[in-house]
Amino acid sequence: MLESCLAAVQAGPAVIGLPAVDRAIVVLVDGLGAEALSARAGHARALSGALTSKSAIVAGFPSTTATAITSLTTGLRAGAHGIVGYSALDPARDAVVNQLTGWGPHLDPLDWQRHPTLFERAAADGIAAVAIGPERYRESGFTQVALRGAKYLAGATIDDRVSRAIEWLSTSGPGIAYLYVPELDVAAHAKGWTSGEWTAALEVADSALRRLADSLGPREGMLVTADHGIVDVPHHAHILVDTAPELLEGVRHLAGEPRCLQLHLEPEANASVVFDRWAESESGHSWVATRQEVIDAGWYGPVDDTVRPRMGDIFIAARKSVAYYDSRTAGSSRNMVGQHGSLSQTELRVPLLRFGAFAA
Repeated sequence: MLESCLAAVQAGPAVIGLPAVDRAIVVLVDGLGAEALSARAGHARALSGALTSKSAIVAGFPSTTATAITSLTTGLRAGAHGIVGYSALDPARDAVVNQLTGWGPHLDPLDWQRHPTLFERAAADGIAAVAIGPERYRESGFTQVALRGAKYLAGATIDDRVSRAIEWLSTSGPGIAYLYVPELDVAAHAKGWTSGEWTAALEVADSALRRLADSLGPREGMLVTADHGIVDVPHHAHILVDTAPELLEGVRHLAGEPRCLQLHLEPEANASVVFDRWAESESGHSWVATRQEVIDAGWYGPVDDTVRPRMGDIFIAARKSVAYYDSRTAGSSRNMVGQHGSLSQTELRVPLLRFGAFAA
């Protein structure tokens, strides 16, 4: 989508057929699944008013923020850009690293994700590029992974960020902008997407984005989308893998996310035995697949040789409303209600809404 927006500003061919514009904005509303938006349409008149039979698309796998945003801002799938999950194995250190917050001297964002972003490509072509988000993300390692090349503009609230976007629209010259709205995802993790808190956050976002849409000029377009949807998983549906010790035999690391575990095995482990053990235990709840099966099925798109070792040897992707935890290390993350990461349609289907010149 951002790639098509850049093409629209460059007056080049766009994957999703956008008309030529002077400025384009992509708004990513974290956790706004297409099913949830449809279910709460009455609370989001501006957004739901842009819904059509063709305004839902399939987000990439895994359905998690770090992967999806990097795909959006590079135009690549995870098998190429290498952000393979919420957490992933760093083979060089034999350690699992959080892909949103785990950056530092031990893991250089510019080395881990080496592909140019669309912001860098825009700047090289003389097109202004900005990213608008909360101040706390300005200097983060993940911002270097996914947003490098963009001028970062900060706003504390959704309304603040929309105001920054409106100010940017008043500037001269061609440009692309990315605006990030994390509030719905925060509410979903804490209370679930079916909660009043999530609906309230949706109403605030809808009002602010209506204001932004109304500010668009005749040669300005906006797309609103999301990185993933949300599945509410009650606490009693948590599967504690450490309470079945046989499942962890031969497993060196657990990576990924609660709805899509990636098992990294001990070098001496019999992979077939470990796979069969998990398949017998969990195939009623989840898809169980080897790394090669995941690659062959195209879940990640084409996989670079440098990315392959970051992926688990075995994947446990939830297909029912369950989430996997190791209670010895999970801590407060077990308090989360809203979850994502797997292959269900609820998690994968996100809106693609067009405003301004893009709605024509």
